[in-house]
Amino acid sequence: MNYLWGGMILAGILYGAVTGNIEAVSEAVLSSSKEAVTLCVTMLGVMALWMGVMKIAEDAGLIQSISRLVRPFIRFLFPGIPAGHEAEKHITTNFIANFLGLGWAATPAGLAAMESLEKLEEERRAAVMQRGRKVSAMPRGTASSEMCTFLILNISSLQLIPVNVIAYRAQYGSVNPTAIVGPAIAATAVSTAVAVVFCKVMDGRRRM
Repeated sequence: MNYLWGGMILAGILYGAVTGNIEAVSEAVLSSSKEAVTLCVTMLGVMALWMGVMKIAEDAGLIQSISRLVRPFIRFLFPGIPAGHEAEKHITTNFIANFLGLGWAATPAGLAAMESLEKLEEERRAAVMQRGRKVSAMPRGTASSEMCTFLILNISSLQLIPVNVIAYRAQYGSVNPTAIVGPAIAATAVSTAVAVVFCKVMDGRRRM
């Protein structure tokens, strides 16, 4: 990605120089830099607000209540995770944050979930070795079935409130920034449904 973006920037500068529009390139650099800072400040305020809301909900026990409601869904998606394993908590928190459009709050929980799933895979491997059997699992460093399922669902996650997109639309002068809510719910609902079906089909094939 570094080479890609670096190449695109260099190509733009060279094209501006060759066509005699280097002044336009300079103006674009300055205006874009100012716009980037303004957008970061806007997003920082949105992030602070919703992260605070998440913290209040967590302290009030709301997150735990929601977690109990979605636990059957988590068990359906991840039948290989032992009940009560720490990965369940992180996965649930990640899904709730994504559902509310809080990608910033979802990221730490997502990283913690992947670490927990990696530990779970190591525990399985160690248990198999203790029983004196050859480890038939995939090589170390290869994502487990639960990791792949979590990653796919995390990317395609259903969103009730697309906070990021609303903030971007408001920043760039949209007359109705929240008009994206309906289409976003429909699009993410379809993507999540497809992801669930795909994960279950692939998991079934793997177990055959």
